[in-house]
Amino acid sequence: MKKLLLAVAAVMFILPLQTRADEGMWLLQLLEKMNYKDMKAAGCKLTAKQIYDVNNSSLKDAIVIFGGGCTAEVVSDKGLVFTNHHCGYRYIQQLSGVGHDYLRDGYWAMNTSEELPAEGLSVTFIDRFVDVTDIYRPAVEKAGNMERGERDKFLRNIEDSLVKASIGDDKYLRGRVRGFYNNNVYYLIVTKTFSDVRFVGAPSSSIGKFGGETDNWEWPRHTGDFSVFRIYADKDNNPAPYSKDNVPYTPKKSLTISMKGYKPGDFTMIIGFPGSTQRYLTSQEVVEMRDAANYPRYTSRTVKEDIWRKAMRADEKINIQYANKFAGSSNFRKKSLGMNETFAKLNIVERRAENEKAFQEWVNVSPERQEKYGKVIETINRIVSERTNVRKNFTYLTETLIQAPEFIQAFSVVGNGKLGIKKNADKKEAMLAECKENLDAFFKDYNAGVDRETSKALIKFYREKADKEYLPDFYETIDTAFNGSVDAYVDNIFNSFRFSNTEEALKMIADTTYNPYDEPIFNYWRSWSSLYNKLYSQVNKDVKELNAAKKLYMEGIMEKNGGAAMYPDANSTMRLTYGKVGGYRPKDGVEYKYYTTIDGVMEKEDPNNPEFVVPAKLKELWKAKDYGRYANENGELVTCFLTNNDITGGNSGSDVLNAKGELIGLAFDGNWESMSSDIIFETNLQRCINVDIRYVLFVIDKVGGAGYLLDELKIK
Repeated sequence: MKKLLLAVAAVMFILPLQTRADEGMWLLQLLEKMNYKDMKAAGCKLTAKQIYDVNNSSLKDAIVIFGGGCTAEVVSDKGLVFTNHHCGYRYIQQLSGVGHDYLRDGYWAMNTSEELPAEGLSVTFIDRFVDVTDIYRPAVEKAGNMERGERDKFLRNIEDSLVKASIGDDKYLRGRVRGFYNNNVYYLIVTKTFSDVRFVGAPSSSIGKFGGETDNWEWPRHTGDFSVFRIYADKDNNPAPYSKDNVPYTPKKSLTISMKGYKPGDFTMIIGFPGSTQRYLTSQEVVEMRDAANYPRYTSRTVKEDIWRKAMRADEKINIQYANKFAGSSNFRKKSLGMNETFAKLNIVERRAENEKAFQEWVNVSPERQEKYGKVIETINRIVSERTNVRKNFTYLTETLIQAPEFIQAFSVVGNGKLGIKKNADKKEAMLAECKENLDAFFKDYNAGVDRETSKALIKFYREKADKEYLPDFYETIDTAFNGSVDAYVDNIFNSFRFSNTEEALKMIADTTYNPYDEPIFNYWRSWSSLYNKLYSQVNKDVKELNAAKKLYMEGIMEKNGGAAMYPDANSTMRLTYGKVGGYRPKDGVEYKYYTTIDGVMEKEDPNNPEFVVPAKLKELWKAKDYGRYANENGELVTCFLTNNDITGGNSGSDVLNAKGELIGLAFDGNWESMSSDIIFETNLQRCINVDIRYVLFVIDKVGGAGYLLDELKIK
């Protein structure tokens, strides 16, 4: 039975596809064996090798990981890339300041000399996937009983040998082994990363983020969610750190853009890097997600976001400083809320229990299966049930006390800087330079008043929500030394600080009489970090047994499926999803059309609400109906459209392609009615929200005045 999975996998790759075309985040390297026949029947005009080919350029060579958690696509032979506005948001915010707020006003470089280096941004190309299951899986099993340090070293050596065998001495390539199907299958993924990426342009947030928090995860949508960057390389077209001598990168492949549009039922596909799904969770794991992760997350984040929102609307500088922090927080806060609502509406826990019942009935038919899989569901649900309450408290801790005060980040730089220089006096100047860089980055986006108010609110909130046994001992200090006043306790922490900017902090690093351990914030940190370690240990005490059970459960699911094509959960690796254009019916009496137009932007306009302000230039073009070649056949300017492609976080910025592999839009969101999609794909409800590529080009050209960029695009 030990080699059963490999046999199952081999059969799985040649049997007919038995899942719906609109569901699935498929591995590109297996399309020819698993999906191509179905894709062709659905309308795809490309061969599998035109999508993924190791030896020749293919679509996969035009798709990149953008930053740490988005997707982008190369759209010109000069390294131009499109992604979402919210994917570029962090870097646009970093480049902004009072007097040059690129989030509020937008920005367009009018030539390459005006393209702005985006510090810290990189893009990563996929070179190839190599199946290493036969080597790496036995190594993982062999390492199972080793101590953690020995195990990590052993597996790292195996991985290094696989990387070396695959890429040789190519200094521009990197390799990493990743597990799929709950670590039943392993691939070595070979990549190439470019770190000189420059900001070319983006519309104002009143276009790129139109609808803001209110419209997030909602349809109908009218958001021009895109931004433009360019990849630079050295003179030999290889990755290189930023240099004024670098030149625009010449890619292996760039996408062609289609102006033809689409109609309901048209084939679409998306290639991107979906972050995480959990399509094979048990019922108790869903309960844990609902009660111990989602609920604590959205309630905690609501507390701080209410404070941030008020401060941001009152002060332009604070608005810039906290724009990216707020966007990141609110996105996942609203997603957590939406997931819990749809868990209830769509009976997700009960449906998972039904799946478990069916699996157990299949197991019970065979004594051999009973011996192997008989206790697997029971084991998973028992371990998860026992830890759920602990994990709930752990989530509250990570969402509150660890988040505030923000100032602890600067305090850590100072403390670690002093310690590092003491141990390595010969490296003092280099360490001081690194400290200065980190402190500058922190203080640029920091407001002490906002931090003080947020800290008070979160410390109060944690005390209200956490079980008494999980209260850090600093609450005793609040009760005894500050008469129970959280406000007085937090004020003491902030008032005791001896530095409030980079210059003062660097002086504290150099001051031999300054002891950071005397700071009140150190005792606060010591108190909650001790609790953190305790909770972390409790949450993970049975994780080895749990992971083994989950791996075995997945093996059983694959065996039960009898060779039907299966896609593994998303794990930030390259995937393809295919489906079609179309609207949906969210409830009785309501039917949503598959596209929206600029008319809807004007209908939503509210000059008194910053989420729904319409730029004067856009309104002027709308009044004149000056849409040029970007209008559809009915003379409408389409803003967004719907497909039933299977996406999740990480797909943001992904290319939406037609049957010929031509770019027709950028994926940027999902819809509210299917917020449980990371757990179960809802065929009738799940939709992918995309910005129309014609709206993207219209904004670049007619609103942004950067039409020269279109000259380097391949437009049909």
